[in-house]
Amino acid sequence: MTPTEQLAQGIAELGLPVSAGIQTQLADYLALIAKWNRVHNLTAVRESAKMVSVHALDSLAVVPHLKAGSVVDVGSGAGLPGIPLALMWPQARVVLLDSNHKKAVFLRQAAIELGLKNVEVVCERAESWRPAEKFDLVISRAFSDLPEFVKLAGHLCAAGGVLAAMKGVYPDEELAQLPSTFTVQDARPLKVPGLNAERHLILLNPVPS
Repeated sequence: MTPTEQLAQGIAELGLPVSAGIQTQLADYLALIAKWNRVHNLTAVRESAKMVSVHALDSLAVVPHLKAGSVVDVGSGAGLPGIPLALMWPQARVVLLDSNHKKAVFLRQAAIELGLKNVEVVCERAESWRPAEKFDLVISRAFSDLPEFVKLAGHLCAAGGVLAAMKGVYPDEELAQLPSTFTVQDARPLKVPGLNAERHLILLNPVPS
């Protein structure tokens, strides 16, 4: 099975309505990561088939559980999950936040090549960035543990917003150490096609001050 076929099959398993055009953009995006990876080491995943499940489908698996008009992907790295979310939600404003200059250069190039008009790249540390407007959705994948995520990026979340952390196994210990400024809204197990590993989406809400 080619990576394109694998992507199409995985999207069908997730039950997502993804047009042929967006599937092509997702495939182009993975090819771009692979190309830049040779020089810039954006991700440890090298094989095309593994990239489809570990990067694209893992990012898309959160889509049925979330909706937002404004999104910030904290510690975006190679643009995961921010770029797949921007493709799925063309009406949303999506900010890709990463303090690594080389990764920010890649993210800007990817946004240009994929024609993503709704994407903005910010090269700053989460804890020191103070945007004019806060976000409906603050999301991260493998950025840090939950207490640290709240500490560094909690201020980016709007009053009625959601802090969403993409995790592997259920993070009992991390949840037990959550600061009182955030409360657990939900913790959902995710099934990622082609990925034989536990995945969870942890949703946190800011406690009204």
